[in-house]
Amino acid sequence: DAFVLFLQFAQERLRKQPTAITLPEITPALILSFLDHLEQERGNAVRTRNARLAALRAFLKFAGRRDVTALHAVEQALGVPMKRFERPMLGFLTRAEMMAVIGRPDGTWTSQRDHLLLRMLYNTGARVSEIIGVTVADVVLDGVAFLLLHGKGRKQRTVPLWPSTVRHLRAWLRRNPQLQPESALLPNRDGRTMSRSNVTQRLALAVQAARTNRPELAKRRISPHTIRHTTAMHLLQSGCGEETLALWLGHESPTTTHQYVEAD
Repeated sequence: DAFVLFLQFAQERLRKQPTAITLPEITPALILSFLDHLEQERGNAVRTRNARLAALRAFLKFAGRRDVTALHAVEQALGVPMKRFERPMLGFLTRAEMMAVIGRPDGTWTSQRDHLLLRMLYNTGARVSEIIGVTVADVVLDGVAFLLLHGKGRKQRTVPLWPSTVRHLRAWLRRNPQLQPESALLPNRDGRTMSRSNVTQRLALAVQAARTNRPELAKRRISPHTIRHTTAMHLLQSGCGEETLALWLGHESPTTTHQYVEAD
């Protein structure tokens, strides 16, 4: 995508076909004009601008090794800097805010599923892809209760379950005896695995309902990743070490841990 856009821009600016453009003609001025074009005319964000520049840099480094006569021009072009930008601060919820979002389920199937979904996201700090991929067989409630999560790169980890989560899980399984070991633990109405957008939508509805008692949530942008960050912060506040936290959230090698942290 970066090259399609750049070659189209260079063709108009240099009035040459892409096949006729030489390395010395890819000057810092041309690259800077292209980057300004992306931001001002195409409305791209700074992240996108920097991603396009990274693609051009990779090509120039490759080409410079194969055309030594253009090394000086390539070196000048590589001097175009990335643009700095402010990274948004990812917030987290207080325990009271988190419990308000989780809420209390009514008697409907959907409400109870959503309640368990949010509770499990908070308990485990799981990514959305991990939580929707949980099957009934991944839940162990006897002895030290835990949940088996399948993370990135086929890594697996076990996360302890809080007593309150275990109670709700038992109630959910009693209510849904038709669920088989290979079934999605939290399916949609059709019995299939929930989608990412479905989880985001259900969270948005829960946040909207929580605003009745917690009006400050109206000014917050809360996503599933906010809950993951909330879990991390609350575990740290409860005394969980950084190494255990990394294992809990799946940031390290697929080491199994059953260390119990009562943040419930």
